[in-house]
Amino acid sequence: ILRDKWNFTGYVTSDCGAIDDIFNHHKTHPDAATAAADAVFHGTDLDCGHSAYLALVKAVKDGIIREKQLDVSVKRLFTIRFRLGLFDPVELVDYARIPISILECRKHQDLAKQLARESMVLLKNDQLLPLQKNKLKKVVVMGPNADSRESLLGNYNGNPSRMLTPLQAIRERLGGWTEVEYIEGVDHVNTISADDLKQYVNRAKGADAVIFIGGISPRLEGEEMPVSKDGFDGGDRTTIALPAVQTQMMKALVAEHIPTVFVMMTGSALAIPWEAQNVPAILNAWYGGQEAGTAVADILFGDYNPSGRLPVTFYKSIDQLPDFEDYSMKGRTYRYMTETPLYPFGYGLSYTNFAYRNAKLSSGKITKDQSVTLTFDIANTGKMDGDEVAQIYIKNPNDPEGPIKALKAFLRVHVKAGDSQEVNIELTPEAFHSFNDNTQTMEVRPGKYQILYGGSSDEKALERLELTIE
Repeated sequence: ILRDKWNFTGYVTSDCGAIDDIFNHHKTHPDAATAAADAVFHGTDLDCGHSAYLALVKAVKDGIIREKQLDVSVKRLFTIRFRLGLFDPVELVDYARIPISILECRKHQDLAKQLARESMVLLKNDQLLPLQKNKLKKVVVMGPNADSRESLLGNYNGNPSRMLTPLQAIRERLGGWTEVEYIEGVDHVNTISADDLKQYVNRAKGADAVIFIGGISPRLEGEEMPVSKDGFDGGDRTTIALPAVQTQMMKALVAEHIPTVFVMMTGSALAIPWEAQNVPAILNAWYGGQEAGTAVADILFGDYNPSGRLPVTFYKSIDQLPDFEDYSMKGRTYRYMTETPLYPFGYGLSYTNFAYRNAKLSSGKITKDQSVTLTFDIANTGKMDGDEVAQIYIKNPNDPEGPIKALKAFLRVHVKAGDSQEVNIELTPEAFHSFNDNTQTMEVRPGKYQILYGGSSDEKALERLELTIE
């Protein structure tokens, strides 16, 4: 499929250690020579491993594979090296003439900030955000990720030369006119005594706002990690719930009517049903990279209007998920889930409001090889300039085995307060594809389709038009 149907001309490499796993752990092959030969037979040109492909010499000598078959992969590998200019004089190769000084140049730093800002998702805001800098006398910053550099970067990361933690960025943003007190308080997962909890809350009393920066950490979740803590096992998650000690801390703050903002850092979805119900403001910052601390401060204090949308579904609890060993898609993701999630795919709030108006299709009826254009206006009905991420979903009743609906297009649109922007999105025949299991091909089936558009996958947030395909 990769080469004959998709015309791929590169090479295929294994995950690191994957072919060693075949004979060392999966036990589908007796030794390295047979495992390596089988990998080559099936199109794997390069092995990121320890011993498997070294055994190909033995495999040739034992007659398991012919040298001519290895030459196919060798040719692919060297072809890419030639295309990259690795055998050409440096002066002829653009890549080779990129100076080291370009690393972390201003353009790269600005891009990192843009990525961090646009990815962060405002999940809840009961009119607490943005915090008004000139009205804040005291702010308390708490939580295990408040001053953590490692929780900005995630796994498999580089090492930036300059990086502000959220605490550092908040202090920098508030200058000298606001008292900023830092209380680490709770750890990510470790329990806390009632006395310590009371002490932390007492220190936070009188603050105009508490910014609790928690969630989880790349030191808890990752690939094959020596971690064994409540909720985490070897880098895997045994629950999707926010560690209980953090909820305990926020419950104590909210009970004392202390205005609390929860900044959540995570590499994946967390179940936070209590926080969603009781904490007045929640910002999901992910592991936002080298400019994440600055981006958090930008959003909290209104220097940037949040516009990120969830790229995954946030479930209420693990009870909303099928069994881990159930490999069907039933009940999973916005495409097959019939229950109401905690936060739906595509969800995200702004400091302003948007309205969709004047929607129309270029045609209400097309043939299966035609495209159709959806046009609508996005109006900013609030008082702050902002970005809206318009999302287009398609419901395909002609495919009973397919998803309930599926995202087919999205577009980030900047709209000034009081203004509107026209959006035109072309939907090609591929947007209406169904999979034919008998022919193992994609096809467009005749019938009526619903085109849904709006700012989230939530059905209540979507408007719809009908299209007929003949």
